[in-house]
Amino acid sequence: MTISITAYCPETGQLGIAISSSSIAVGARCPWLLAGVGAVSSQNITLPSLGSKTLEYMANELSPEEALKKALSEDEFSDYRQVTAINTKGETACFSGAQSLGIYHTVAGKNCIAAGNMLSKQSVIDAMIKAFEASSGELGDRLLLALNAGAEAGGEAGPVHSAALKIVESCSWPLVDLRVDWADELPITALSKLWSDYKPQMQAYVTRALDPRQAPSYGVPGDE
Repeated sequence: MTISITAYCPETGQLGIAISSSSIAVGARCPWLLAGVGAVSSQNITLPSLGSKTLEYMANELSPEEALKKALSEDEFSDYRQVTAINTKGETACFSGAQSLGIYHTVAGKNCIAAGNMLSKQSVIDAMIKAFEASSGELGDRLLLALNAGAEAGGEAGPVHSAALKIVESCSWPLVDLRVDWADELPITALSKLWSDYKPQMQAYVTRALDPRQAPSYGVPGDE
């Protein structure tokens, strides 16, 4: 039902998740991030609170492995969950319960971790890690490159219909929060187009929030 890659960029301090699913609105349920702390993808038969709980425990100095284990211990249906986590040290943790759907696989790489279920084949996840580790530049570019690599390697066993890209940096709100909640086909392509349109404006929105006096023009009537 889902493929995802979760990563940390030591150069910028950014944490991010790129994810796609056969289900509607995957971005509303699965990616959870907290600036300066970590990122968690709670997927498969999703329990969104696993994301926020794992981040809460990570914020209290637990490692991703310790935090995830503690959060899962509080869920009586943990056998149905698939969860990945990373912190700002690049440390990772993962869990795929015995009731995870179809072919499932999880791989940790350098400053990243990828996972999926109902996969066409396990090598889909390997392709995502390989693509991320071989890339450089903006974290958003690298995450989408990896997500596309997974799709091109076979992706899910069936068609995907939603996709999301979420990144945090230093603010309490996301630096990037882009979603394709439903597309009959090619939601990852649509998400990549959203990112290419948003990336040039990304920092301007941070400036507008933190110091409106320095805000660039909105480019709308009355504020040219």
